[in-house]
Amino acid sequence: MNIFVCVKQVPDTETKIVPTADAMFIETSSIKWIMNPYDEFAVEQALLIQAAHTGSTVTVLRVGSSKDTEALRTAMAMGADEAFLVEAQDNLDSYSIAKALKAAIAKSGKNPDIILTGKQAIDDDCLQVPQILATMLDIPSVSVVVGYEGSASEATVKREVEGGALEVYGVKLPALIACNKGINTPRYASLPGIMKAKKKPLTTLSLADVGVSDADRRVKYSNFQLPPEKPPGKKFDATDSTKQAGLVKEVVGLLRTEAKVI
Repeated sequence: MNIFVCVKQVPDTETKIVPTADAMFIETSSIKWIMNPYDEFAVEQALLIQAAHTGSTVTVLRVGSSKDTEALRTAMAMGADEAFLVEAQDNLDSYSIAKALKAAIAKSGKNPDIILTGKQAIDDDCLQVPQILATMLDIPSVSVVVGYEGSASEATVKREVEGGALEVYGVKLPALIACNKGINTPRYASLPGIMKAKKKPLTTLSLADVGVSDADRRVKYSNFQLPPEKPPGKKFDATDSTKQAGLVKEVVGLLRTEAKVI
């Protein structure tokens, strides 16, 4: 089977985010990048499928800046065979990313039997790229998947819906599966795996190579800003029992008019 995994690099959750001077994006020079956590489940599922089908290959794809290839190297250290990087700004919109991924798959020279992604990226939370990519490739897709069983030609997947219920789908391959937490437990990259990853092929493509230009952009971002700081809390001295009734009335009033929680 030809197994493809789409991954994204996102800022570490402990990284302090700062907008650029022109407020068109965030400052990326000092960010620590990690693989999107949901994509780790996709990589692990690809490796499990590969283990069940002798002769299968796992190819990892990413669209983004080339200054840090941590996500691709991590995926190859986990066991993926090769990687493709489409060099681009980190603020591309979902449509442009999906178009670039489609072309990168074609550039690999392999027809995908299954494409795996995370259900969403934790930085922009758009939840669009998997569905757009599947539509471009004209293949079925199932998202928020927490269970997978399959052969080389079809799969049965379970997906979460509101209320804690599960839906079960049978899909013919090729298909795109967007993975959620719970589908598996991602393995850690071993030291030998990390060393091998340095020698595995990583092909770099430009946006021109995959036929993506600024005209493909459907969404442009601007006016990035940090959320306003929370105002300091207010304290009330209720030790004097004769004033407690008035304080309660004041607190309730503030909760209603300022905090707007009641």
